[in-house]
Amino acid sequence: MGTVFSLDVRGGEPRAVRAALEAAVAGLRRADEVFSTYRDDSQISRLARGELTAGECDPEVAEVLALAAEAERVSDGWFSPRYRGRLDPTGIVKGWATERAALTLAAAGATGVSVNGGGDVQLLGTPGAQRPWRVGVSDPLRPGGLAAVVSAAGADELAVATSGTAERGDHIVDPRTGRSAVTDLIAVTVVAPRLTWADCWATAAFAMGSRQALGWLESLPDVEALLITAGDEVRCTGGLAARLG
Repeated sequence: MGTVFSLDVRGGEPRAVRAALEAAVAGLRRADEVFSTYRDDSQISRLARGELTAGECDPEVAEVLALAAEAERVSDGWFSPRYRGRLDPTGIVKGWATERAALTLAAAGATGVSVNGGGDVQLLGTPGAQRPWRVGVSDPLRPGGLAAVVSAAGADELAVATSGTAERGDHIVDPRTGRSAVTDLIAVTVVAPRLTWADCWATAAFAMGSRQALGWLESLPDVEALLITAGDEVRCTGGLAARLG
């Protein structure tokens, strides 16, 4: 997946959590092996070339493609599992794999889980009594600064995902043109219960541009967002303030 993962796990029976941690890391590595578009021998690369059918791939491939199709439907095509006409579910795999790793740890009895995949975070439970998880959102216009701090207070599960150009340049494609998305945005941060969807919605919203994206994000249940434009204008959904702290 071409990124760095970090895992913060609290509570639970040590041996069970240690085994789950090993399973979670193995799952992340396996996701990279199966879904990497940079590996000619990955199942997704072979599927894109027609050397495999979806039925011949691991069950996770069908699962991810079904989720990607749902994201494409909900976003009216602004999220796409294709890149310049070629099958490429990269835009959903990282969030899905990160979320799955967090759920593996929680299922083993961990009472607090934070899994960070390249800056996109899935949070479950709490890090301690009376202490919620908190996630800083980088300010794309002020290196080292924070645009906001998201709190998971009162939520058993929360995810934070950001899409933008500050760190990776123009890597988000407009599905309508097949070229780099040209919008007024430089960053979109989405807060939602699950990272699979938060990651998809951040990508789709960035491709839309702020005017269309804000209304669309407002229409999604349990979703809040922070949008930052190249002109240093900050826009947010109506309920985001309740998630800051």
